[in-house]
Amino acid sequence: MKNLLFCVVFLELVLFGYGHDQSRNHHPLAPAFFIFGDSLVDSGNNNYIPTLAKANYLPYGIDFGFPTGRFCNGRTVVDYGAIYLGLPLVPPYLSPVSIGHNVLKGLNYASAAAGILDETGQHYGARTTLNGQISQFEMTIESKLQPFFQNPADLRKYLAKSVIAINIGSNDYINNYLMPDRYSSSQIYSGEKYANLLIKTLSAQIARLYNLGARKMVLAGSGPLGCIPSQLSMVKGKNNSGCVTKINNLVSMFNSRLKDLPKTLNKTLPGSFFIYQNFYDLFHDMVVNPSRYGLVIANKACCGSGRYGGALTCLPLQQPCMDRHHYVFWDAFHPTEIANKIISDNTFSKSTKYSHPISFYELAKL
Repeated sequence: MKNLLFCVVFLELVLFGYGHDQSRNHHPLAPAFFIFGDSLVDSGNNNYIPTLAKANYLPYGIDFGFPTGRFCNGRTVVDYGAIYLGLPLVPPYLSPVSIGHNVLKGLNYASAAAGILDETGQHYGARTTLNGQISQFEMTIESKLQPFFQNPADLRKYLAKSVIAINIGSNDYINNYLMPDRYSSSQIYSGEKYANLLIKTLSAQIARLYNLGARKMVLAGSGPLGCIPSQLSMVKGKNNSGCVTKINNLVSMFNSRLKDLPKTLNKTLPGSFFIYQNFYDLFHDMVVNPSRYGLVIANKACCGSGRYGGALTCLPLQQPCMDRHHYVFWDAFHPTEIANKIISDNTFSKSTKYSHPISFYELAKL
């Protein structure tokens, strides 16, 4: 285990210390990119904590060149977001390389199995909840960023110009509400009331980020969880699109409230700017009409076992599919690199089709 951790740290030194710097030849759209979320955007934080939710082994990272802790065969959607901003790939907060000047262009606090609610995902063991991630951001400001700024005003300006991405909420369903044998939330709350609880909790968490200096924030909606292989493998009843309608309806309750949140927050948090990224509609269209995006297989994991490859997720040294560029799903829960690239091209861009009320580009330029 120690040898594996040493290898991961060494590769991170190569990755974040010397390579993948996309910003050398032009000015970035924002000074830094700070990322909060779950396994969809975790860049390796869970490598450093005692948890079952890890992706630090092959074939994860097979198209990256080595396993990084990303739950993907390659890059995640926020990796492409960083590239779009003209920034290097954002290192995980818990990595030993996240020191000195390496932190000035942003940090990734995302943790696999994490949720908006603190209890979400606890059956996996350790994970950094969104509340915990925000506390890490606070510590970053106090101990890692302040020494680089001569006065508090300069630090405040830097934070206000930086982009904050929040991609979380899926685990509050698949690793909480939809697990009645482990969690009581579905017995306490109706779907509507649970969505209200998540939004109320998230609103308070966003207010914490605002009070720490964050001003430009991206709120990513949850994808159609009723379409992922893990859920397809467990439920027989599906609608004509090949997804579990009941689960997608639950997620839609959350997303509809999240979409309206920027309007409220822009008014209640002076000087703040929020956009909502509609991952749900985009990803659902990729599942229902994969050929539109050059994809072929939309309901089966490239690496997994059982029905749809979703009964058991990608295991160490398991042989994945060879034609990964044709698959929507990498494992039982997560998109492939090509799917992440498609999502990023449609959301981390100048387009407003899946971004409300303005585009990601417009937000970054503010």
